Amino acid sequence: MKILVVDDEPLIRLGLAFLAIDWGYEVLEAGSADEAIQELERHPDIRLVITDVDMPGSMDGVRLAHFVRKRWPSAALIVVSGKLALKDGLLPAGCRFFEKPMRDERLREAILELTS
Repeated sequence: MKILVVDDEPLIRLGLAFLAIDWGYEVLEAGSADEAIQELERHPDIRLVITDVDMPGSMDGVRLAHFVRKRWPSAALIVVSGKLALKDGLLPAGCRFFEKPMRDERLREAILELTS
């Protein structure tokens, strides 16, 4: 299963990517929402997008989550942030939100739940 990790902080992005690889997933990476959309267009079989909220470019992670939900409705979504605690109703239905730092096992459980 393919996962797309979207974060403008390379070390955080790599950390999430390595975790997912260790758990047996194929991982693609993007440093912005614009790059994420390009990856989704190239790889329509991406099953899960994990995105940070605060990113440069044409849209933040919340807007990216809504865009992905509309264009690729079958893709599961996890949104993370170390700066913002998002209020209910800001994210698309079925999207999970985690504050950074998050426990690895809780993230793994969410991935399994969302992609089963």
